Amino acid sequence: MPSRVHEFDWPDRVVVGTIGVPGARTFYLQVRSGAQIVSIAMEKQQSALLAEKIDEILDQLGTVEGNPFSVPAGTPVELVDNDPLEAVQEQFRTGAMSLGWDPTTAQVVIEAHPISDFDADYDESLDQDGAEDSEMLLVRLPVGTARAFAKRTREIVGAGRPTCPLCGYPIDPDGHICTLPGD
Repeated sequence: MPSRVHEFDWPDRVVVGTIGVPGARTFYLQVRSGAQIVSIAMEKQQSALLAEKIDEILDQLGTVEGNPFSVPAGTPVELVDNDPLEAVQEQFRTGAMSLGWDPTTAQVVIEAHPISDFDADYDESLDQDGAEDSEMLLVRLPVGTARAFAKRTREIVGAGRPTCPLCGYPIDPDGHICTLPGD
């Protein structure tokens, strides 16, 4: 069990946002409940995949016959959050993530763990020697908030550099050397 769990059962705010200019942005998952704010750094691809998978879970739930969860097909207008990130103090850089559904509370559950130097060759003897486990972020989102979170995240990810129509690579603000396949 991680030594420190940043747990948010009904957060006041949960968003993905960025700091920096397109091409040099850092993505953050930021969660706030009252005065407690946690910001974790993520890769752009992690952010995009998280939004995609949340929408998949919600879409699947919406097709269940007799679904008691009232899953919205779109983003509830009152839950749209286009505000910038609040003061960011990076807690950790995200490594492994998991996503799930808790039917007892009708919430999407996100778990994020920091990148670890020994993830690939984990040795249980480290735990036995009293080495401290890392921290984690645990967030539970109601279905409407989850839908709004996914929408905003897709918009943030899509607001990056434009794509070259010839090679498909991002175009930097200071220019682009296009390398066509086979050149």
